Amino acid sequence: MKITMWIKYAVFAGAAIGVNLGTQAIALAVYSGDYSIYIAMVFGTGAGLVVKYILDKLFIFYDKTPGVRDNVKKFAVYTVMGIVTTAIFWGSELLFDFLIKAEWSKFAGGAVGLTAGYTVKYFLDRRFVFVKNEAGAQKE
Repeated sequence: MKITMWIKYAVFAGAAIGVNLGTQAIALAVYSGDYSIYIAMVFGTGAGLVVKYILDKLFIFYDKTPGVRDNVKKFAVYTVMGIVTTAIFWGSELLFDFLIKAEWSKFAGGAVGLTAGYTVKYFLDRRFVFVKNEAGAQKE
């Protein structure tokens, strides 16, 4: 991948991280009861997933898969690949929250985990989601 592609990927990952952590902050402001961190993480993950998929599909992998059915299948595979990276992200966020116990620590851990997770996710997505044929075109 060219350096400009890495920069673009990093900017989009940063945007998705912002959406994820921003959604978590809103969720925590709305509800601070039992299991609030887990509820916030689920909402943040969902919001970040959708934003990141759209950015990756259109501007990183230039995917032109036609039809709703094929795109739903592709999004499903993208989501499954995200399970591994979500484990990295959630583990990091919870570890920071557990060890540091400061209001900011969960967000710092989330940022670290998302950065590591998105790095891994690029390679998973390139291999399993946005697969190109030998000529360099997207496989349908």
